[in-house]
Amino acid sequence: MILGGTMSKRCKLEDPSGFILFPLVVHSFDLVISSIGVLSIRGTRNASVKSPMEDPMAILQKGYSITIVLAVLTFGASTRWMLYTEQAPSAWFNFALCGLVGIMTAYAFVWITKYYTDYKYEPVRSLALASSTGHGTNIIAGVSLGLESTALPVLVISVAIVSAFWLGQTSGLVDESGNPIGGLFGTAVATMGMLSTAGYVLTMDMFGPIADNAGGIVEMSQQPESVREITDLLDAVGNTTKATTKGFAIGSAALASFLLFSAYMDEVSTFSQEALTQEVFVGGLLGSMLIFLFSAWACSAVGRTAQEVVNEVRRQFIERPGIMEYKEKPDYGRCVAIVASASLREMIKPGALAIISPMVVGQPLLGAKVVAAMLMFATVSGILMALFLNTAGGAWDNAKKYIETGVLGGKGSECHKAAVTGDTLALHCSVGDPFKDTAGPSLHVLIKMLATITLVMAPIFL
Repeated sequence: MILGGTMSKRCKLEDPSGFILFPLVVHSFDLVISSIGVLSIRGTRNASVKSPMEDPMAILQKGYSITIVLAVLTFGASTRWMLYTEQAPSAWFNFALCGLVGIMTAYAFVWITKYYTDYKYEPVRSLALASSTGHGTNIIAGVSLGLESTALPVLVISVAIVSAFWLGQTSGLVDESGNPIGGLFGTAVATMGMLSTAGYVLTMDMFGPIADNAGGIVEMSQQPESVREITDLLDAVGNTTKATTKGFAIGSAALASFLLFSAYMDEVSTFSQEALTQEVFVGGLLGSMLIFLFSAWACSAVGRTAQEVVNEVRRQFIERPGIMEYKEKPDYGRCVAIVASASLREMIKPGALAIISPMVVGQPLLGAKVVAAMLMFATVSGILMALFLNTAGGAWDNAKKYIETGVLGGKGSECHKAAVTGDTLALHCSVGDPFKDTAGPSLHVLIKMLATITLVMAPIFL
């Protein structure tokens, strides 16, 4: 909205309201088309006839495809309605193409993450096979898979940013001097395109924990194995949907951070004409360090809280020996209280790091250009680290689920033990879950927070 208003002012447009209100219209349509997509989700299996179970991911993917088609149509209509101007009659079409770039980027992110985390595809199956030779090879294969998974998303983001900027620059909107100025707004429109299906994507994200907890309830209530097989399949699909939606969030954070970084540099250049100095390299190092330190603190927070929960569970087993025989009821509330309080307490230190770091680096000792380097390096490192953590965690989880379907010896086999690693804590709890559910999702919040704080505090840094 800010970029649209600024660009309209520089172009001397008579009515800038369309460019300012455009994001609100896009998100309004998002609510409608996402609701239609959600309501279109229907299974075709007849429960009264014994038939193979449908693939839940295929059903969800069908709903997403419907939402994507509706998003393309409504986004094109929105750009024609809101962004048409006599000064540049074809500009709305260029911005519609920018939106299409964003929608295609979102779709590509979902498919790439699905490929790396769904056990139907080679990466997770290779990870499961690595478990057949021991615990160490499982860890090595999981880490290498996560590292490899960063390449394609980065290429997609790079192409999206360059394409959207070029389409915006060639839209025909120029300032008083005749210089094209639509590039940044084109990137903003691409970001809007990527977020034009956010409602449905968030719905897919919510599917994961619901399926996960349903499986836990089935296991604790001693349901038949046939019921557990159904919830296991839903849980595996839930792991994939959680990973795909986090990949979606990382991609949108990358585009948004590019815009915020550009806005920050524009603001700095308005107040200062200083050239880059040697201290800029220090800012880059600090920015990269922030990502690794934040990730370490997030993962160690999970470890400390897990230890508290394990100690509490052991205490209850000693004091209430009938729990394991289902004769006594555990004190669930105590474990929930430990986790809930720790989730708030443990995020104070990483949160303070994100807020204080730009302010400390941006003081006159180092300056605005150093903060710019810190922001740029933190954004790049954060995107890569988040992709690695998100994909590796999801792949570890689904490799275990894949073995539990009966392949490579199934449950109880040596291969399964390597995938589980330990008698009481599954690998995806001690390694994968902090990766994909804590550190990974937190990083795209961190890079947006860093960008926002530096933009707001820019005048103080000069």
